[in-house]
Amino acid sequence: ILSYNLSGMGCGASLLALDLAKNMLQRRRRGGRALVVSTEIITPNLYHGNERAFLLQNILFRCGGAAMVLSNKWTDGPRAWFKLLHTVRVQGTSEDAYQCVFEAEDKDGHRGVRLSKEIVKVAGKTMEKNMTTLGPYVLPLSEQAKVVVTLAVRFVMKTLNKLFKTKKFPAVKVYVPDFKRGIDHFCIHAGGRAVIDGIEKNMKLEHFHCEASRMALLNYGNTSSSSIWYELEYVMENQKNNPLKKGDRVLQVAFGSGFKCTSGVWLKL
Repeated sequence: ILSYNLSGMGCGASLLALDLAKNMLQRRRRGGRALVVSTEIITPNLYHGNERAFLLQNILFRCGGAAMVLSNKWTDGPRAWFKLLHTVRVQGTSEDAYQCVFEAEDKDGHRGVRLSKEIVKVAGKTMEKNMTTLGPYVLPLSEQAKVVVTLAVRFVMKTLNKLFKTKKFPAVKVYVPDFKRGIDHFCIHAGGRAVIDGIEKNMKLEHFHCEASRMALLNYGNTSSSSIWYELEYVMENQKNNPLKKGDRVLQVAFGSGFKCTSGVWLKL
């Protein structure tokens, strides 16, 4: 069962809406078009109190918006810019995941969005699950094989340690696949400098892979769900170090309250 909440989806809303639009279009026999509008409006949730956990939203988020049209009509093929290949959604289930981005009231009754200190840890876990799900669709078999081998060796070592009640057999780290072998451009949600730097380090990306995310953060701030579209526009029009070419694959990654991690892969036509 896929559940969609058309409001309050947070910074991961855009790719969730795209997934919904894709599924609706696929059920139309004659094809159709879908308009997806992604916005961030901070005015209704502006916090007027003094608690630090709530004040962060006032300096982090900015107003912004983007719109995109999806079509599965064959007549729209020649003028299409991209083809949507895959969408993946991962939802956290722990209490920390639920509470790390939460709309509530402070002790004085001022309403706002509370950001927990656990948000970076929770985001890392949900992204790991998302990339694990997405990997088989975009990674070459050689990268997938390395992951399977390290998982098997790790399982054997743990089993031997339990069997002989010892810790002599070393712990084996799971191989982190090189997504650069399956993805040419990365649009990472501009949630903050720490978020971008952390993903760049963990995924072993080059500096130019995160250039679009950093420029979007610098020029527009955190525009929530629409940030990944500012980044895609930068890749299309301004990126010089790794210019977009026909046949390139673009990965968009976004995070949202709940806590959720969403991703989408596009093929440049």
